[in-house]
Amino acid sequence: MRSSDVHVSARDTPEDGTPDVLVVGGGIIGLVTAWRAARRGLRTAVVDPDPGGGAARVAAGMLAAVTELHYGEETLLGLNLASAARYPAFVAELREATGHDVGYRACGTLAVALDADDRAHLRELHALQTRCGLTSEWLSGRECRRLEPMLAPGVRGGLRVDGDHQVDPRRLAAALLVACERAGVVFHRVLAQRLTVVRDRARGVVLAGGEELTADQVVLAAGSLSGRLAGVPDEVLPRVRPVKGQVLRLRVPPAYAPFLSRTVRAVVRGSHVYLVPRENGELVVGATSEELGWDTTVTAGGVYELLRDAHELVPGLTELPLTETLAGLRPGSPDNAPLLGPTALPGLHLATGHYRNGVLLTPVTGDVMAEVLTTGSLPDEARPFTPRRFSPAPPVRQEQPA
Repeated sequence: MRSSDVHVSARDTPEDGTPDVLVVGGGIIGLVTAWRAARRGLRTAVVDPDPGGGAARVAAGMLAAVTELHYGEETLLGLNLASAARYPAFVAELREATGHDVGYRACGTLAVALDADDRAHLRELHALQTRCGLTSEWLSGRECRRLEPMLAPGVRGGLRVDGDHQVDPRRLAAALLVACERAGVVFHRVLAQRLTVVRDRARGVVLAGGEELTADQVVLAAGSLSGRLAGVPDEVLPRVRPVKGQVLRLRVPPAYAPFLSRTVRAVVRGSHVYLVPRENGELVVGATSEELGWDTTVTAGGVYELLRDAHELVPGLTELPLTETLAGLRPGSPDNAPLLGPTALPGLHLATGHYRNGVLLTPVTGDVMAEVLTTGSLPDEARPFTPRRFSPAPPVRQEQPA
């Protein structure tokens, strides 16, 4: 029987008491939190109508701590690097627990420039990477094409980053779902409608059908929907916004293989584009970045722009069969960094707001949340990402004029 065929209702909750942890959201962040909590001996349940879904179905799966570095995100870089370093052991443990291969590849990334402005931008990025102690190698256009012969002749230069890797997010989500089931995690395949607060403490959720679930601790890990759960007090409601990303999937026929040997990315007309080759012949092209609320419509314009920019980078791409178009929602916080750990409401924790780094931060998020749930202590690497960094400042008392 497939893991997706398993259905556990609220009646299947263990009879020896209330679950220790209730995770709201069954994407990869919610699943890794539940798996790690269960491995620590906590009775754990997940509430999600479609566990294993969410943004992971759309994500490309780049583990790009180096090439994803942006100005002003040096603090986030530390967390990204810590999680990237844990990936080999993480996927090995997941494979041992489930027998699933999640498509982890240490293939590297090549970031290229197509014109003089892009080349200057890449040079600045290279300097920033060097200042941060990161390893990347500057290549001429000819050296880039020697590495990847399918690149356009006009490539002006690039950065080779061997430390950036990739994973298949769909296979990762499927493996985490199986790992949770084998670890005894209980799944309630229904929407959570409202947080239950009793005596100023989070105590569970009310399901869409009216059924109540209780737990000692609640983790809100619902991605871009995390800020929409009713019943969460305003002062702890996560400030998470949806950022739409459209992604294409193409197939590389055997006659064209190998098409690309590593992830290739560039900035074309100010828009970021990447091409991620899978071992199974799939090629993922993405992604748009659109702040349009909870719209997940695939548009002709989005598909056109992705194909146009990817064609400028790798002209032969237009000969490949287009197999899928999809749009998903990234959960962005005000500073585009994750919200990890306890809130000001006792019993309520957050694991959301990962924005474009959800897949990359999966291992460290699972470890951080398991530590918080078992010890109450937020590990040092996660302290800059406490949800309380957005807490409103207390009012300042002012002297009244006589």
